[in-house]
Amino acid sequence: MDVIELLPRLHLLRFPVGQAYLWRDGDEATLIDAGPAGSAAAIATRVEGRLRRIVLTHFHEDHVGGAGELAAMTGAEVLAHRLDAPAVRGEVPGPPPVFEDWERPLHAEALRHLPQGEFARPSEVTELRDGDQLDFGGGARVVHVPGHTPGSVALHLTADGVLFTGDSVAASPVDGTVMPGVFNVDRAQLLHSFAQLAAIGASITCCGHGGPIMGSWSPPRVSAATPTPPPPSPS
Repeated sequence: MDVIELLPRLHLLRFPVGQAYLWRDGDEATLIDAGPAGSAAAIATRVEGRLRRIVLTHFHEDHVGGAGELAAMTGAEVLAHRLDAPAVRGEVPGPPPVFEDWERPLHAEALRHLPQGEFARPSEVTELRDGDQLDFGGGARVVHVPGHTPGSVALHLTADGVLFTGDSVAASPVDGTVMPGVFNVDRAQLLHSFAQLAAIGASITCCGHGGPIMGSWSPPRVSAATPTPPPPSPS
């Protein structure tokens, strides 16, 4: 796990697939996403003080895999949108993505780097709704952004201008190009959510994949019927 300081109170935790964010308020911390299974011990070493909550942006295993184990270790509350919470708890399978052709090899490659098999699920998940306010970072607003999954959420820390998008927004690892997230259940919904997040005008946007986006950004002009180009490959 690589650890990158973005702000004095904000660190990016990067895994072989995906990433999480650790926000600190005094002697309490909030984790946004929890990495793949097996990440809990490494994350725990980076927490200063008490881990109060783990907010999951959606149910995919590279974001929730460490949540159950970490919650059991620390007593942290786990939160997810009500539409994704049953999948987070393992009560139902989450709906599969509707792949574009160019996404299939990317998804297969990502799976190669994720732990296989079941993982510890959080036994209790607090269910979120659009517009809920969470008590960290001076007030974090929950924004329901369906499309990547039915219950995907973003978190907007209005006081600091920080936006956590989950996989609704991505940044190319090659050149930082801002693009809609991939592996979506409903691409038309995702593009609407993508534009909704761009309109917030955050000072720093923290994506589920790729580096942080500094300053405001604009969505590319794409439609649900227009294939999103794949991210550039390193030469």
